[in-house]
Amino acid sequence: MGREGSSGLFVKRGLAALLALPLCACALFTRPVRPPHAPPEEAARFQFPLDLPAEGRMQTPALVAAATQLAMDDFRPLDLKPHKGATADELCLYRRDSFDVWSAPGPDGVMFVRFVPRQDACNSDGPVTDASATYAIDTRGWRILSIQR
Repeated sequence: MGREGSSGLFVKRGLAALLALPLCACALFTRPVRPPHAPPEEAARFQFPLDLPAEGRMQTPALVAAATQLAMDDFRPLDLKPHKGATADELCLYRRDSFDVWSAPGPDGVMFVRFVPRQDACNSDGPVTDASATYAIDTRGWRILSIQR
């Protein structure tokens, strides 16, 4: 009877695992957070110039742009919400546009991406000194290798 009892238990556990599998798969179907878009009426009124203005125009290399986006999506996800009771400076630090971005190539396909609070942002109580982060991004596998805060 010992063998029959253990095989029945094995079947029950296997069945439970099979029934739970679809629940785990549901997590794979969550929609990624998309950036907000202007309403169609406003978008239809917007006029693009024939060429990008020469003054202020800059090129960002593809590796830098992709590495920065990967790091920023971890550092300040689009769906990140401030905690209750956040101060004005804390609310400011939840915003992506409060940070300047520095980048530099590293060894073996690594790109370093550093986020530093803008000098004129979030400093109603004095300069912010502890909100910076540096990411080591693997540009071959497009993953975060390490984060230094």
